[in-house]
Amino acid sequence: MIKLIIFDLDGTLVNAYPAVARSVNYTLKVLGLPPRSDQEIKRSVGEGDRQLMVKFVGEKLADRALAIYRPNHAKVLKEKGTVRFLPGVKGVLGFLKSKGYKIAIASNRPNKFTRIILNVLGALDLFNSVLCADRASKPKPHPDMLWAITKRLGFDQAQALYVGDMTIDVRCAHAAGIRMVAVHTGSSSKKELKSLKPWRIISKMTQLKAIMSSFPVCGEG
Repeated sequence: MIKLIIFDLDGTLVNAYPAVARSVNYTLKVLGLPPRSDQEIKRSVGEGDRQLMVKFVGEKLADRALAIYRPNHAKVLKEKGTVRFLPGVKGVLGFLKSKGYKIAIASNRPNKFTRIILNVLGALDLFNSVLCADRASKPKPHPDMLWAITKRLGFDQAQALYVGDMTIDVRCAHAAGIRMVAVHTGSSSKKELKSLKPWRIISKMTQLKAIMSSFPVCGEG
């Protein structure tokens, strides 16, 4: 019986790509580097903000770039309209809570930015656990975050389901021994996700309701 559903954040639950793109291009401008397209930036997220900087400015400038990026990004995330739930997500989260499932987030974003996003959306209290890469022993695709969340909430891997939008999420779930539903609403294409053989692939979050209906009712236990 599935009792815990762990979600990735960006591209799975929320669309914060416009905020990321603005902050990346602001950083590049300050450093005197040319801007990058929104699509290129979107395809580069998922491994944490330092790796994001490395992709665009290189290893030598990464720390300097982060010192520019992070304060700007904290400000941009709080601006109206820069972050929103993806279609159907809020209803699905409410549905899962009403059925007694525990829900959690495992994100490679720094904890500070994840909590800004959830606060802006008024969603922080929905989650039983939120764990980010800077608070975990290793980031995704290592399984450590998923293992830590299941342990923290008192479940084993067979009782958990992980939902994410990137190939890095599929690899993480496989490494953790946890069923994985891949939703192609984010950075990775359906073809890329399918090549790694997740347990299920969906095109929109509302389809998760039908998947969960195939399991016994969780209840509050």
